[in-house]
Order: sequence, then C-alpha cells, then structure tokens
Amino acid sequence: MKLNKTPINQLFPYLNGFILFFIAFLLTYSSEIQGQNLVDRIVIDAGHGGKDPGASGKHSREKDITLAIALKAGHLVERNLKDVNVIYTRKTDVFIPLNTRANIANNSKADLFISIHCNSNTSSQPKGSETYVMGMHKSEDNLKVAMLENSAILLEDDYKTNYEGFDPSSTENHIIFNFFQNSFQAQNLEMASTLQKEFKLNTAVRDRGVNSAGFWVLYKTAMPGVLIELGFLSNPSDEAYLLSAKGQNQMAQAIFNAIKSFKENHDNLELQKLGIDRSQLQKPKLGDNSEEKVSYRVQFLSLSKNRKLTEKKYAELKDIKAYFYKGLYRYTSGDTDDFTEAVNLQNKIRKMGFQDAFIVAIYKGERISITEAKDINNK
Repeated sequence: MKLNKTPINQLFPYLNGFILFFIAFLLTYSSEIQGQNLVDRIVIDAGHGGKDPGASGKHSREKDITLAIALKAGHLVERNLKDVNVIYTRKTDVFIPLNTRANIANNSKADLFISIHCNSNTSSQPKGSETYVMGMHKSEDNLKVAMLENSAILLEDDYKTNYEGFDPSSTENHIIFNFFQNSFQAQNLEMASTLQKEFKLNTAVRDRGVNSAGFWVLYKTAMPGVLIELGFLSNPSDEAYLLSAKGQNQMAQAIFNAIKSFKENHDNLELQKLGIDRSQLQKPKLGDNSEEKVSYRVQFLSLSKNRKLTEKKYAELKDIKAYFYKGLYRYTSGDTDDFTEAVNLQNKIRKMGFQDAFIVAIYKGERISITEAKDINNK
C-alpha cells in the first residue's frame, strides 16, 4: 500500500498549533512514561496563588483554602508515612504557572500528583466535593470547570508560546482533550474513587462523585494524578465549612486517608510483581533495649531485592542486618548505641573498600536522622 505523505496540517488546515502538538504528544507519550515502583514521592499542588486568587466566595478566596488544606494534608503524610517524600508546588501565597506545577511533578519523578482546588457557580445552590481525572468532558458543567481552572494560563505574559498555542478560553481547544486518557487511568480512577469515598464518610461535604475533564496540569504530568474540587465557595454551607478549622482538618484527613490507601494497594501490587512477600518488610527488631535507645549502624549497600551476602568481600563484616527503606533493601554492619563506636566502625568499613559507607540510626523500627538519635539518647 502506498503511504500518503501529505503533511497533516495541509490535510486539516483548521487544526491550530496546539492540536498538532497534541497529536504528536499522543504518538510519543507512552514511550516517555517510566515504570513505577513503590509510592514514595507525592506532589501536593495547592491550586492558584499570588496574583491568581481563583474562585471567590463571600468571605473566602480559593487560593487561601487550597493552601491551608494542602499543607495540612502534606503534614499528615510526613508525620505518618515516614518513607514518603512530600513535594509541594507552593507552600506560600505565590503565583505558580500551570506548566511549572507539572514540571515540578515530572522533574521530581513523583509517583502521585494531587491538585487541590475549590469550585464556584453563578448559582448558590450547587454544593459538594468532586474529584476529576484527565479525560472526556461528560457534561457542559465539567467543561466549564476545566475551562475555569485552565484560565490561570491567561495570567502569564507569554502563555501562547508556553502552552503550544493552547487557548484556555476556546471550547474547541478543550474538546481535543476528549481524546486523551493517560497510561495511568486505572490508578487515576482508583485514587479519585478513594478520595470521594473518604469525603463522603469523613467530612460534611456532599459527594458529587468522580468526573473527567481536560485539565492542562493533569495532561502534562507523567504519573497518576487527580484534581480535587473541595466544595463550592459560591454555596454558603460549603464555604463556611471549608473556612472552618474543623472543615479543613477533616478534608485534609480524608485526603491523607486516600493517599495511605492508594499507597498500600499500589505497593502491594508492585511487591507481588517483584516476588516479595509483605512479611519480609517488617521492621527490624532492635533487641531488648530497642524501646529506649537508638541503634547506630553502618550502611554499606543497597539492593532492590533481599538476599544473603555470601561473597568473600562481605566476609569480614560483622552483624550484617537488612532493613527496607524507600523501595530498597539497605544492608548494615554493627549495632551499637554508642555513636563514637559507630564512627570507628564506619572508618574501618571504609578501609575495607566500602568508600560510601555511612552511619544510620534506627529507633523503634524506624530510620531517623542522626540529630534526632542523639537527642533521644541524651534524654
């Protein structure tokens, strides 16, 4: 069969630069997605900020509520999921372009992206939370939500260049998003459904379910991602709830619960693929005094799979133990509550040829910083 080599822009002259870019992106996107391992990097994106206030209620601005809840949710993750690194697109009232938010997620090689927003309507009647995944606009209301959130692009000086000709005020440009569902759609829907379940069970906002629409920030992120609309600032009851400390704490807790559930489910599947039993990941026991003192060890090796170190080069290393941390098995030698003794052992191990050996501190089965360890032992 003879191939037609006529350029696509001659065949379809009405296609603008954004749509041509989009088609090219679809052809190459799947090869750019990297396989995931355990969920240990999460980006939490507080929508709007700075010169972009977002939606407004009678007593509130979207940018303030999203930031407050994003920080609260992130702190819950940091406090309770020690092996997860939280990256914030913003932690203060600053303007962050949409493409920069996506770049932050992509450059950090995040495993999950959560963008937090608030809704608004010309009527004060609509209320409740909904979570969006990237995909087809199933209703005119969904399209309007996407167009409203994407309109932040217009606040940038050179948005036509930065966004490949995408016009956030154009219905036609948004319709092209109907063809896009990224490689993580199953995970997107899982995360979105879990979020809405948590909102329904543990908050005072109405459950409006899971929806799909074309959001630039989701389109450009190369990992599972969702966009949350916490509630309607145009609705008096939603606005009052989202402004209250109780409401913000409950919404943040619901987001954390969903993250925790998603991580546990995803990690279990990944471990099954690797042939690792979850029981292998139990925290190491530190001995009779583990509840009171810190264990200093010298780490000399990290591996993706747990195995016995039978090679000759490891023969002189004493008291070898393994612990699981951030997706890898970490191998250590020695076990002491005396930091000076640990330093001496580190020097000895480095002379054996393990030049990158360093000291780690384990307390109650968790790896902690050396500073925290010294504070605990000095109490």
